[in-house]
Amino acid sequence: MSPTTFAVRELKSTDSDALLAFETLNRTWFESHIDARDPSFYSLAGVGEHIACYLSGFNAGTWHPHVIEDTNGSIVGRANLKSIDSRAGSAEVGYRIAEHVCGQGVATLALRHLVEQAKTRWGLTQLIAYVFAENAGSMRVLDRCGFIADRGSQAATGECRLVLPIQPAIAGRQTLARDA
Repeated sequence: MSPTTFAVRELKSTDSDALLAFETLNRTWFESHIDARDPSFYSLAGVGEHIACYLSGFNAGTWHPHVIEDTNGSIVGRANLKSIDSRAGSAEVGYRIAEHVCGQGVATLALRHLVEQAKTRWGLTQLIAYVFAENAGSMRVLDRCGFIADRGSQAATGECRLVLPIQPAIAGRQTLARDA
């Protein structure tokens, strides 16, 4: 049997059914690691409104929402650039991964995709992540992707702030041997 592969793509307005299934199936798992969503989210209308809001933010340049799919096209994760601030060159990252695919590199794949989008599409210079200190899995993923704890940033809630300084890609620029 070949290993399962995963793909990251932008969220679409037609993802309501699949996203609701993903969120409902993993609700208890997510709520054991992050703050719970409002119960009204867990309906087609709630998810549809959520998607419309994220896509509106994408069109405004403040969000870049993604889903992660397995080889069957089922959503197994979400990853977002949020609070994109082009003037400051920064954004926050967020992701949530289905319990049954944890440990298979899905979060790392998603986070690396976000970093690449931050560089090439948005020209950002810094990404920020907030994670609860006891969320060891996310802490490992963030560390693996180069995020560094912002010393003294742990809030009273136990949430830590991690930062990744990045060099944005410069469109159309080729590195020449003499530039190196």
